[in-house]
Amino acid sequence: MEQVRAAGEALAGLPHARLLRMSSLYRTAPVGIRRQPDFINAVAALATTLAPHELLDALFVVERQFGRRRDFPQAPRTLDLDLLLYDQLLLDSERLSLPHPRMHLRAFVIAPLLEIAPECRIPGRGSAAAWLPAVSQQRIERLAP
Repeated sequence: MEQVRAAGEALAGLPHARLLRMSSLYRTAPVGIRRQPDFINAVAALATTLAPHELLDALFVVERQFGRRRDFPQAPRTLDLDLLLYDQLLLDSERLSLPHPRMHLRAFVIAPLLEIAPECRIPGRGSAAAWLPAVSQQRIERLAP
């Protein structure tokens, strides 16, 4: 939990960005990965003048500061920062897809996102709240502050 809180502080310190909101922390079961402990998740909203790929690079720098290595796909992670949305931009490049292609299928994204942005719309997918039934079977627990 401290790792995610510290990552929030690191996001607040990003150059050319301002942390607007950060959700509560949520405990969730790993999706598609077996024999790992539960994950701790949160969603943050930033205001930034960085372009999407520049912001992604800044997130990767923060991950590395927390010991993240990308040795192989789905490797265990000390920290995983995903760029979910960038305004209402639709983008599909080799390095970055916006909105994040699976965000609407993950309770660990939808629940904290709706906490900080209840009216959020996912470009090409509609209201984030409309996806709650699709993720309702995924175990998620909001943690006390």
